[in-house]
Amino acid sequence: LETKIAAMFGMEAAIYCPSGTMTNQIAIKCFTQPLDELIADQTAHVYRYEGGGIAFNSAVSTRLLNGPRGIISAEMIEPEINAENIHFPHTSLVVLENTVNKGGGNCYHLEQIKPIADLCAKRSIKLHLDGARIFNALIFTGDQPLDYGTCFDGISVCLSKGLGTPVGSVFLADKNTIKYARRLRKVLGGGMRQAGFLAAAGIYALDNHVARLQQDHDHATLLEETLNSCNWVTGVLKVETNIIIFDTVKEASYYLPKLAEKGIKATANDIRRIRFVTHLDVDPDQIQYTIDSLKSLNE
Repeated sequence: LETKIAAMFGMEAAIYCPSGTMTNQIAIKCFTQPLDELIADQTAHVYRYEGGGIAFNSAVSTRLLNGPRGIISAEMIEPEINAENIHFPHTSLVVLENTVNKGGGNCYHLEQIKPIADLCAKRSIKLHLDGARIFNALIFTGDQPLDYGTCFDGISVCLSKGLGTPVGSVFLADKNTIKYARRLRKVLGGGMRQAGFLAAAGIYALDNHVARLQQDHDHATLLEETLNSCNWVTGVLKVETNIIIFDTVKEASYYLPKLAEKGIKATANDIRRIRFVTHLDVDPDQIQYTIDSLKSLNE
């Protein structure tokens, strides 16, 4: 599995871990030193949803940017790179997320990434991709995984989201980085016994579950169209992949139980914001049932 996915992205090596949080935290530890600073968007998973691991595991501070729907640019990043001065933390890492979870599954295109990669190379800053849903982005943009290997120092790829495996995420980088990553995985408790059958599921998913992501995207678009016609919905973030985020007239806590009664699982993203995700376990009949159920909530 590690050899296969590293080759797909043109990277030298890879390491299989239990979770995307672990692969991201290992990457940050590999690419920084204590007292350094990384740059990321304020919606970034590494900042919001990894338990403060940046500070705890790596003793690194975070410079947060506010990009449109979580997409940051080289023009936004460059003025936030600290000068070499003992008063400032050393800027050593930029982290991008593709697709952007909090942004509603929206994507970076390669032409947006390349200027960031060029800036990081010029300033001797490492560039890591939280690619938990990278294959969704590739399906949407038509970009090729090999091109990503030329832009990033490290890439995390989740196997248990859109690809549908039981568990696992892979960190891709050069051989020396992955050698150190294996020590970090051990220290963090991520070394698993008898993990071959989990890795086998990852191989199967890479061979069989990438192209079918388009169906998830199509399903998400159908839900987007329906939600835009519902009078209890005030707005829907433009859908690009398999995440649907929408705002509601009343608080999300009012609608979630009603959806649950109909067997529809959703989460609140804010007081009046709800999130759906389509995936391989949701078939066309279930999408139609969901569409009918959403319409039934019209008041």
